[in-house]
Amino acid sequence: QVQLVESGGGLVQPGGSLRLSCAASGIGFRLGTMGWYRQAPGKQRELVAWITELFKTNYINSVKGRFTISRENARNTIYLQMDSLRPEDTAVYYCKVWQYSNWGQGTQVTVSS
Repeated sequence: QVQLVESGGGLVQPGGSLRLSCAASGIGFRLGTMGWYRQAPGKQRELVAWITELFKTNYINSVKGRFTISRENARNTIYLQMDSLRPEDTAVYYCKVWQYSNWGQGTQVTVSS
């Protein structure tokens, strides 16, 4: 299985920015589609953004124009640049490699004044 380590979360005021990172290891070949998910308290985990091996990106409507997903294939790492953050973005953020079933430990993002 691939190992996933997310980082970069924290507390930020509304309108602020954060950049999340997810490093994948344990696999000796390039990974396919990778995605960022989030889970707010009392809610189901939801897919936020994903990026294919060929860098095609997709976003859910609520983050379009505010979040940017990117990847470095040489490092098996993906990023999520989050701008214009809103309180409703508060959640634990997870990354996932679509060809594997496991998850990382997640990183907490809290947007509050």
